[in-house]
Amino acid sequence: MHSAFYDHFARHGHGAGLKGHATHYCPGCGHGLAHKYLAEAITELDVQDRTVAISPVGCAVFLYYYFDVGNTQAAHGRAPAVALGHKLANPSSIVVSYQGDGDLASIGLAEILQVVQMGLPMTFVFINNAIYGMTGGQMAPTTLMGQTTTTSPHGRDRFTGQTLRVAEMIAGLDGPIYVERVALFDRKQRTRAKRAIAKALRLQVENRGLGFVEVLAECPTQLHMTPIEAERWVQEKMVPVFPLGVKKDLTAEPWFTPEAPSFDARRLTRTIHASTEPAPRFGDGFPAHVDEHDVAIKFAGAGGDGAQTIARLTAKSGINEGFDATYIPSYGPESRGGTSYADVHVARREVLSPAAPEPHVLVAFNPPSLEKFGPCVRPGGLVLYDQTVTPEAPRLDPSVQMVGVPFTGIAADLGKVKVKNTVALGAFQAATRLFPADSFLEALRRSMPDDCEMAVLNEEAFRRGAMAFDEPFDEPAN
Repeated sequence: MHSAFYDHFARHGHGAGLKGHATHYCPGCGHGLAHKYLAEAITELDVQDRTVAISPVGCAVFLYYYFDVGNTQAAHGRAPAVALGHKLANPSSIVVSYQGDGDLASIGLAEILQVVQMGLPMTFVFINNAIYGMTGGQMAPTTLMGQTTTTSPHGRDRFTGQTLRVAEMIAGLDGPIYVERVALFDRKQRTRAKRAIAKALRLQVENRGLGFVEVLAECPTQLHMTPIEAERWVQEKMVPVFPLGVKKDLTAEPWFTPEAPSFDARRLTRTIHASTEPAPRFGDGFPAHVDEHDVAIKFAGAGGDGAQTIARLTAKSGINEGFDATYIPSYGPESRGGTSYADVHVARREVLSPAAPEPHVLVAFNPPSLEKFGPCVRPGGLVLYDQTVTPEAPRLDPSVQMVGVPFTGIAADLGKVKVKNTVALGAFQAATRLFPADSFLEALRRSMPDDCEMAVLNEEAFRRGAMAFDEPFDEPAN
């Protein structure tokens, strides 16, 4: 039977000599044993070809160098969410989330609680060494009271919070059926750890439920101890705070038999009421008069101004014209008169970053947005602002074109102030010539196919906005 480990570990010392068969972990580190027991369980249950291991940030970040299974590296703390995605996308997969205490119990606490509460058959191995090992020995959620770390040099006290007991917290949830805390400091405890990890994995293989195993592990490097001293420290200091043993063990019949999700594009488009027909194109090519490769735009305003809506419509127009386009919303304290904004990119080939910290064009609906983002517009760019609420614009780089259009005033004349964003969209199109007017109008019509009255009003608002701008922005950006 083939081992779940790779035959050769390229990670350690480039795989030369004995290092090609040893992990990179420090001498005495508990990760090595935990890896060994997990690999043995995968092999013994004969699920290597079905297993997906999730490794997050921390000392276990290079798990994928050692396990010859499907591997995904998650962002810090997000392994449970990624694991859930794998399980739902491929229900027959065996998903293992392997996390440390700084990752799971700190930044990832919300993810682990929510995913575990669902109770889907998955396996979680939680390494608790009471400290942040990789990043320099800072205090972790599991650091003991009185324990000194680089961020608690006088010892952890109540002002830094009580020690978090994760296994007990997980066991108190309704989702998991098996929770156990084990250790590694002697042969008896190692045998129990091996059995616990194997059981948690078997419960998933049998589709019975979710298993969670907390492993008290040694970190001799950050504890500044020898491996033997670190083992004794875990036994004498950690175990009284983190009692070993089974915290939850329910009998459950196999129940998880979901159908594999469908990835049929036609079914998806029917479900979301989308058309399978390609959108018509009205432009002749990429708007290189603004930028040769990638146009960055920022729409900003207070809540209710509609900046997010026209940002989304602009991105859709770009996609309809055959370009790569992204739309990223950001909501600030807009309900209190601040600013919410959206960044849009339209690229000839591929958007490399969706953020627009230095946009070619800014469309601002209120003074705070203009004041905040106006200075960020790159030289040679354009600022389009609502002249109704901002009669005097701030001074910006002389090369930046400042254009005031009374978005709100025009919308009020049409009898509905809420269409001021469509007025702004029309002015934006006329000012930039990013795409032909029909590109934006097509996206606008598709966004409200069943509201004929509003569609007519929006098209008129778009036309009025375009008419209000009589000098197109056609200078190449620097």
